[in-house]
Amino acid sequence: MSGPYDDIISLPHPTSSRHPRMPISDRAAQFSPFAALAGHSAALAETARLTDRQIELSDDDKAVLDQKQRILLEHIKECPEITVTWFRPDEKKDGGQYITTTGRLRRIDEFNQVLILVDDIKIPLTHVVDLDSEKLPDMNQMEW
Repeated sequence: MSGPYDDIISLPHPTSSRHPRMPISDRAAQFSPFAALAGHSAALAETARLTDRQIELSDDDKAVLDQKQRILLEHIKECPEITVTWFRPDEKKDGGQYITTTGRLRRIDEFNQVLILVDDIKIPLTHVVDLDSEKLPDMNQMEW
């Protein structure tokens, strides 16, 4: 066999006296920033993130919420402080989460079905599951 490298093929691997050889584990680490599946770990984390399902209110619960809204409308000029538990849909996947927001009620936009707080937070009425305020009587003791 005669080839262009026959004269050096049997020589030992050159070793520098000034620079020690890099361990194999360090050699592998130098290539890690070039991940083959960019964004894969983020996609896995997003899939693993849990969301809640939106519950459907009964007709009785809806009637109580409607009554609470009417009472709050009577006090709207006072900008009553309210606490709203509502469902915020997730932007990336099915479901969402239930959150509780407290603030002063500016108005109830009945046309767009939105509660608007003084600090411009807008809460869709269809997502509200509970309303509370010092202006509201105990709805469990009221007779219908």
